[in-house]
Amino acid sequence: MAEYEKRASYFAIRQTQLIPREEMLETKRKQRSLTIGIPKEADSSENRIALTPQGVELLADNGHKVIIEKGAGDAANYFDHDFSEAGGIIAASKEEVFKSEVVLKISPPTPDEVALLKPNQLLMSFLYMPRQTRETFSALLDTKVNAIGYEFLKDEVGCYPVIRSMSEIEGYAAITIASEYLSKARGGKGVLLGGITGVSPAEVVIIGAGTAGEFAARAALGFGCQVKVFDNSYQNLKELERNVGQRLFTSILHPQVLSKALKSADAVVASLRYFDDNPNFYITEEQVSKMKPGSVIVDLSVGNGGCFETSVSTNLDNPIINDKGVVNYFVPNVASRVSRTASIALSNIFAPTLLRLAETGGIHQLIKEDLGISNGTYIYKGILTNSHIGNHLNLPFKDIGLLMAAF
Repeated sequence: MAEYEKRASYFAIRQTQLIPREEMLETKRKQRSLTIGIPKEADSSENRIALTPQGVELLADNGHKVIIEKGAGDAANYFDHDFSEAGGIIAASKEEVFKSEVVLKISPPTPDEVALLKPNQLLMSFLYMPRQTRETFSALLDTKVNAIGYEFLKDEVGCYPVIRSMSEIEGYAAITIASEYLSKARGGKGVLLGGITGVSPAEVVIIGAGTAGEFAARAALGFGCQVKVFDNSYQNLKELERNVGQRLFTSILHPQVLSKALKSADAVVASLRYFDDNPNFYITEEQVSKMKPGSVIVDLSVGNGGCFETSVSTNLDNPIINDKGVVNYFVPNVASRVSRTASIALSNIFAPTLLRLAETGGIHQLIKEDLGISNGTYIYKGILTNSHIGNHLNLPFKDIGLLMAAF
């Protein structure tokens, strides 16, 4: 009898083991409530702000606290009452803003701002590599923060959304700048960019067939200009023609062909890709000296080293250098000219990114789940994780994937 009961018990257990069980689903992660600080930019020529009132409202409605330094949005025509009505908190001091878990700004932090950072904070800003020195960057590393550079952020298809959106704006703006400085009102030679019936249109030469070059070409064609595009990649030239929807004069960067085009150009817009490792300039001082008097150069790559041998950064307060009769517009943050449009474009990127940061539970988990954020992170817990920066500043760096496995 005992043996029978033992066997019955055994088969009962086996039967129970074979019964399908409910699947154990992952429980929903608890969303974090973030405190986000937006300081007023120390750079007087930087007019953009990283979040608009609409972006602040979206974050506030999702339970997050957004602290904005008094007057931070004035230059973009977003005022303190706009932010407070959207649910933001107006702070009287920069110190109060820098107590936030996330510090969101445009320009890289100044030495005074670096001193306000605390370990494990998340700093989000542009980096502007050509402006960085080994000493200033080492001071940032010493704060033990986590840092994301807008230039390095990627989206789900591998594109750089911040660089692309700002490049679109700058491409359009470059043509309006050229038109402005060709007019007599700005001391130019009095040329209408597009021409009219019976009058030849202006000639526009575009160096670089990337996003900025494409949108400069679109704007110039819209004005009715004669457009010539140069690039060091045949594929990029082909893509630009396809994107603008018409055949253009295009050429590889042959010095003789380029020099001939520059001599007859009324305006030159130069923009090579941000991570281009080729020499810093493509157009020599001699080539510039042979351009027509009163012609205009707009170098959109000046913040990344420049496309001209004569490139020297200026600012929005004093934007031009008149060299040998040629107007040189060498402002690195051209998008600040249209700061409201640029701020909306940035806010459209950053507000959803911050919501994802909260949903995942923090920067550590977001880096693991989002390759674009991982690519944008250049400091993790005070450790440099970007090879481009490490090689440029001769600083040691570590692969972020290996770091994530260690922490």
